[in-house]
Amino acid sequence: MGKTSEIVLNGVDEKDSNEVLIEKVIDKCFEIENLDEKKLYVSITLTIPEEIRKINKKYRNIDKETDVLSFPIFEKEDIENFRKKSSKSSNGEFIQEVLGDIIISIPRVEKQAEEYGHSFERELSYMLVHGFYHLMGYDHIEEQDKELMREKEEKVLKSLAINR
Repeated sequence: MGKTSEIVLNGVDEKDSNEVLIEKVIDKCFEIENLDEKKLYVSITLTIPEEIRKINKKYRNIDKETDVLSFPIFEKEDIENFRKKSSKSSNGEFIQEVLGDIIISIPRVEKQAEEYGHSFERELSYMLVHGFYHLMGYDHIEEQDKELMREKEEKVLKSLAINR
């Protein structure tokens, strides 16, 4: 398997990049979804509240801070096609494509971990998995969709022994 994530720091110190944890969580998401051999990767930006608020306003017209934003490149049906096709181009070279972007407010993760009474590792992992499943086309607007998404999220976290 190739590299499944690219980490960008925007207002966050390199010492707070959590690269090992991020790669472990995203690798597991790809593995569980049977996309680990498909040469897809996720761009992950770790940022601060002011920056995520600007992004939220610019792209979603919502002028407020949030914990995580996801910007998928593909529709859910397109992802199913990735499962079926080879990652090789016609000349035999591997093609790597971005699944989408996940943007996470690190100070918000710290605050929520404290509020919910669990570790920073658990909260960041949840934000990554939650963002990943948004990239995969899942949402939590309707109750049955929310249940399905939560089930998938918990499966990944449980497989990594990341508990509440």
